[in-house]
Amino acid sequence: MTEGNFVDYVKVHLESGKGGKGSVHLHREKFITKGGPDGGDGGRGGHIVVRGNKNLWTLLGFKFTRTFRAGHGEHGSKNRSSGADGQDVYLEVPLGTVIKDAETQEVLMEITEDQEERILLEGGMGGRGNWHFRTATNQTPRYAQPGVSGQELDLILELKVLADVGLVGFPNAGKSTLLSVLTSAQPKIADYEFTTLKPNLGIVEYRDFKSFVIADIPGIIEGAAEGKGLGHYFLRHIERNSTLLFLIPADSKDISKEYEILLDELRRYNPELLDKDRLIAISKTDMLDEELIAEMRLELDKDFKDIPYMFISSVAQIGLVELKDRLWAMLNK
Repeated sequence: MTEGNFVDYVKVHLESGKGGKGSVHLHREKFITKGGPDGGDGGRGGHIVVRGNKNLWTLLGFKFTRTFRAGHGEHGSKNRSSGADGQDVYLEVPLGTVIKDAETQEVLMEITEDQEERILLEGGMGGRGNWHFRTATNQTPRYAQPGVSGQELDLILELKVLADVGLVGFPNAGKSTLLSVLTSAQPKIADYEFTTLKPNLGIVEYRDFKSFVIADIPGIIEGAAEGKGLGHYFLRHIERNSTLLFLIPADSKDISKEYEILLDELRRYNPELLDKDRLIAISKTDMLDEELIAEMRLELDKDFKDIPYMFISSVAQIGLVELKDRLWAMLNK
């Protein structure tokens, strides 16, 4: 179950390393009376780097460690020896992570590729040793550069789930039940609203060893775009899905009205969501007989002229193979 350990929002404090000091040293060797300056440069401070990792699916690792400090650069020494660079710190994040400035809320970058590396904070530059400052008129400079200080920054890491298909519906529409039947995921299922509080992911196995990922997000209610029912908190997970599967129970009072409410919430949250492919699945059809389904089809053909719809039942396993076929065709058209 992904309920307890799914973390999709975390704030972290980062500090890059300070650069090492340049060395002030004059060369001393037997039989060489005036060796001149030979102070080495300081090493650079450690960077803080973010790296995408396809094997991660949550920001759980940042729940307990929220402060990251890179190593400082070593100081330069004699014989023009440079100091060692400070140790870099790598933050491994799941694909689909958005990185924002905590103060301004500005989006700095998004990590979408496996092993993609981006420097969040550069370490301070190492100071130059006195060897660099020798001139014809000042052949023994007794000064060197100090290292540049590191940087500090507070960032917000926000995960937008990367899934092929997103399940959209009101609470208690049967989204988690469908996910548990189509995939090996084991979401919490109960007969009350808002059983699902965090997104659940599952992999649907298709023919010829093919597969696609389906995401079950918490139920959307009217006013979710304004944050009602934690709507603003999880609506972002739909943004990266290429196909939206609207799940509406067969026993709802008005199927087309429910669909319009869901669509309106998505429109108000982000109008670009309406550009995605849509499929309507009418769930819990094991409660209906053939005549009732035929009557409903006549009404739904008028309401859903341009949008494909189908009848399914997760419990009775009705229409699930056809649903997989349709979703696969939509994902690969």
